[in-house]
Amino acid sequence: MTSTQLTVEEFTTPNPVTADEDTGIEELGQLMREHGIRHLPITRGEQVVGVVSQRDLAVLAGLDLGRQSLVRAGDLMSPEPVTVRASDPLDQVAYRMSELKIGSVIVLEEDGSLYGIFTATDALNALIEVMRGMH
Repeated sequence: MTSTQLTVEEFTTPNPVTADEDTGIEELGQLMREHGIRHLPITRGEQVVGVVSQRDLAVLAGLDLGRQSLVRAGDLMSPEPVTVRASDPLDQVAYRMSELKIGSVIVLEEDGSLYGIFTATDALNALIEVMRGMH
């Protein structure tokens, strides 16, 4: 099996942990620590409207606690995250992430609903599987 036959769905983390736009940064950090994740999709209802990364939270570490408590996910998130379909070819998705220099993409079902999140770590795991399959 070659990489062009693989879909992103096969290496995507399904049913990701999400937060809504009103979630405070303390809770965002707690969710990331509890679940061992570095990217958190931000939702408005059923729609993903942004992504917050560990790096985004680190930027706020210099603020005093009073100011930190005022910041919400909607203020911090990268809006309009890059989305792909679960059926998209793995190599095309990985190439797009590399080209855009992003650490994650939101993976959607064919009907547009959230399937999961595909990260650079998932891409590395896919590379390992492909390379092992070649030997």
